[in-house]
Amino acid sequence: MAINKQNEKTPMPEQDPIVRAANFDEVSTGYTTEMAINEATRCLDCKHRPCVGGCPVNIEIPDFIKCIIQGDFEGSYQVIKQTNSLPAVCGRVCPQESQCEIKCVRGIKGEPVAIGRLERFVADYHMKNVEDTVKRAKLNGHRVAVVGSGPAGLTCAGDLAKMGYEVTIFEAFHTAGGVLMYGIPEFRLPKDVVQKEISSLRDLGVKIETNMVIGKILSIEELFEDGFEAVFVGSGAGLPNFMGIPGEGLLGVMSANEFLTRINLMKAHLDEYDTPIRRAHSVAVVGGGNVAMDAARCAKRLGSESVYVVYRRGESEMPARLEEVHHAKQEGIEFLFLTAPVEIHGDAEGNVNSIECVKMELGEPDASGRRRPVEIKDSNHLLDVDMVIAAIGNSPNPLIRMSTPGLEANRRGCLIVNEDTLMTTRDGVFAGGDAVTGAATVILAMGAGKQAAMEIDKYIQEQ
Repeated sequence: MAINKQNEKTPMPEQDPIVRAANFDEVSTGYTTEMAINEATRCLDCKHRPCVGGCPVNIEIPDFIKCIIQGDFEGSYQVIKQTNSLPAVCGRVCPQESQCEIKCVRGIKGEPVAIGRLERFVADYHMKNVEDTVKRAKLNGHRVAVVGSGPAGLTCAGDLAKMGYEVTIFEAFHTAGGVLMYGIPEFRLPKDVVQKEISSLRDLGVKIETNMVIGKILSIEELFEDGFEAVFVGSGAGLPNFMGIPGEGLLGVMSANEFLTRINLMKAHLDEYDTPIRRAHSVAVVGGGNVAMDAARCAKRLGSESVYVVYRRGESEMPARLEEVHHAKQEGIEFLFLTAPVEIHGDAEGNVNSIECVKMELGEPDASGRRRPVEIKDSNHLLDVDMVIAAIGNSPNPLIRMSTPGLEANRRGCLIVNEDTLMTTRDGVFAGGDAVTGAATVILAMGAGKQAAMEIDKYIQEQ
């Protein structure tokens, strides 16, 4: 089939913004077969395959795209599955635009091939049309414990199970999936998709124990005493950061972590669930990342008339995906750039009634490489809101570190690991994902999980 010289990506069908801002159904509805083949034929099948180098889990991208062109959608899925345990998840939430797609040669004179959309297409095709028949590996007699069932833990567990290890995942929540379940809204990542991906890991023989808070119910040391020969800590970064400004104790102030958990994991947006949630008239979400976009868009869907994203830098400095910002704007979210909160004000009953902000300007670059925001004097102004959501980042929970002798962390609370082996300062304990890096992307956590599985295998075989 001839190369498609179309310079733009094949558009992905979406719900109308006005309609979707009132529901939690998935925003993007996915490619049809014709759309997928049309987009796949834009791939040049480059000899040096730069896109593969941009993928943290090294998917053979040209190979899976070639299968789509040939109409072999299941074959395409199997190519992806060789290195990626969660293709339906990654096709939806992976920031391909800054990883594989940014390396795509088609992006030099136009838009890159829509690798993520194609990955989603073949994963969805498989889920709808193919009944999984998983062949379990022969057990090798070794046991490994995985702490946390987020993307890092699931990937590590799946890869180890394929090598013949008996793997048990210990999850603190009542449902497996980690941030995929509690952090990312249904309209971006349907929960049945996550659970189906997890089901395929169970089919490999991975055991998942929920309601198990490691560091409280069991310690790392007790896991070793129980016969596990290595432990992988993929517990994420679920401890929310706050702004440190007056008024944070008022009713109506909460972290994005809590807000999203109540909605995504505890189904507060559904009438048949009793989970309490604040449905505010006007909401300020402080932050500029994907979590801020998720919180703002959820608030809109819960019925808030006005939702503001308050961000202290400019739009070009926002870490959120461009797609998420675009969707938020379409849905009526208002962005207040170069604006920083300094105090939250309340009424006589202790409820939020406004947030005081100052205007900012960008100065010299800070340690992150981005220009540092500097306050403009006498620019104080009030924004009338009855709810404030802090979405300024999360840190790893210190529970595991504090309960494990010899396990060290840096000043941000992230576990210290050997970059080559991902082993922590405690022999036999490995770590990866947000527990090591702080809050980052799903695919980077998965890459760490893959690396850890290989290193755990080496460690155990050398004992």
